[in-house]
Amino acid sequence: MILEALISTPPGINRLTGLDIETQGLTLWYFTITLICNWDAVASKPADEINLCVRGVSVAMRYYLLTLFLLTALHAEEKSWPVKDLLLDLDATKGVEVQPGGRVVKWVSEVGGKRFEFVKQDGGRSEPGSGCPLLRRDVPTLEGKPTLVFLQQELVCADEDTFDALTNGKGHTWAAVIAVRQQRLGEKDVNSFFGNLKNSGNYEGLWGCLTDDNRPWCGVRNGLSFGRFDVNNPQLLAPVIESGKFHFLLGRMQAGVGPARLDLYVDSEKPVATGMIPVNPAANSSRLVVGQERDAVEHPGKESFDGEIARLLIWQRPLDDAETSVVIHAMCREYHLQE
Repeated sequence: MILEALISTPPGINRLTGLDIETQGLTLWYFTITLICNWDAVASKPADEINLCVRGVSVAMRYYLLTLFLLTALHAEEKSWPVKDLLLDLDATKGVEVQPGGRVVKWVSEVGGKRFEFVKQDGGRSEPGSGCPLLRRDVPTLEGKPTLVFLQQELVCADEDTFDALTNGKGHTWAAVIAVRQQRLGEKDVNSFFGNLKNSGNYEGLWGCLTDDNRPWCGVRNGLSFGRFDVNNPQLLAPVIESGKFHFLLGRMQAGVGPARLDLYVDSEKPVATGMIPVNPAANSSRLVVGQERDAVEHPGKESFDGEIARLLIWQRPLDDAETSVVIHAMCREYHLQE
């Protein structure tokens, strides 16, 4: 029998263990069913041959199940990241409400019992709906995952208070998977893919942006002065990133009420830029916006970026170095990015 040929010698077992896990499973099921369906023929064999046949299937099945268990555990570990204090998870594969024509009118994050809705903003625009990003399905370089395409557009969360603590003492970590396009003229070197700057005063809050030539940068404004860029509004600037290619970006601010360290990571476990900022416990940022630095109804699109967002996560604490490394590796594996 074919089954006997497979298990009669050690090389037979080796032929099975050399296969990928999916082929192993299909092969084992095929031979098990063959054994059952042909039991009358098998039963006519000498007892020692029958025992050899059954033992071989049993050993191979145990090997397969153990391998499957280990691979499942490893896969789960690879994709995991810290869930403690994870405040926001905007994932283009879910929570996206699309109108006919592909316009996204709502993007929802639900994590840890917290729900945040990012919705279209028509304020300040002459054409209703023109500020809505587009859903791009089945992106080949992301193994079929979708993205939201922002072309000087934005989605706004109406929550005024939840995100304040990110910059006035608790610290934060944000991570994003984005691709950039050629930026259009607006506010010089301010092309934001997210932010929660206040709409008045000294515009305190955090923001993630690109220069006009696609150098990623991030920063925090503490509200103690208006200037750009200075000790109260540092800019962490990275080298130019390739247009049309997806990249992993991560920003981190340490906790505390004294001077806090800021870090920016781009496609690497090591920060490409660092800085310091005095923490202002009274800083009062505003609504969080995706695709723009704030809910800027007076000039929508002027400080927005052109590009795509596949994922945006925010923790309301600074991840430590080990956790940061886990997040970087997990996100790069999930989105097939070069580390």
